[in-house]
Amino acid sequence: MSSTPLTLNLVEGSVSFSFSTQAARELKAAIDQLMERLKAIAAKPAAGGKVTPQPPLEYRYTGEVFLEIFCNPNIWPTPFAAKVLLTVRDVAIRLTTEAELTRLIEDINQYLEQVG
Repeated sequence: MSSTPLTLNLVEGSVSFSFSTQAARELKAAIDQLMERLKAIAAKPAAGGKVTPQPPLEYRYTGEVFLEIFCNPNIWPTPFAAKVLLTVRDVAIRLTTEAELTRLIEDINQYLEQVG
């Protein structure tokens, strides 16, 4: 497991916790898929065509902490407006809040560069 903590910047404040490099890569891949879904929704067909509902992102990681990230791409008009529901918990504390998707992407990329 990596000794570099992952820091996620929230709308107000931040949270840091131990996170593995492999888990960060898996989370990045899941977020990349979510971005493709969001882009598909944002590129609505012209002339009132119907958009196919996209599946949500439901990411879970269990290590020293439990991390859960959820995002329903069908409720956001663009990837830049999207937010995720973030839960971080261990035996002593539970934090549930919203985070901006674009900020989450930046935080994951920065973490992967550090542990590279």
